[in-house]
Amino acid sequence: MEWNNTQNKLQKTFVFKDFQSAMAWMLKASYVIEKLNHHPEWTNIYNKVHVSLSTHDAGNTVTKKDHELAAALDVV
Repeated sequence: MEWNNTQNKLQKTFVFKDFQSAMAWMLKASYVIEKLNHHPEWTNIYNKVHVSLSTHDAGNTVTKKDHELAAALDVV
C-alpha cells in the first residue's frame, strides 16, 4: 500500500500478522523517528498501525521531513 496525501497529511496503514508483530515494528520505528526527530501521529489496533505525517511547525502541511520519514518507515 502506498502513502496517501489527504487533508495535508501523508497517511498509511501498515498491516502485520498479529499484535506482537505490529508492536515490534512500532518499537523499531521509534528509533528511526527519534533519529529524524520528526514524530508521527499513529494509532495501533491489533495488527494494524495507522500513521499520519505532517509538519506542525510548518502549518500542519506535508513537507520534505514527512516524505523522508515515510520512506524510512517503509523499510523498517
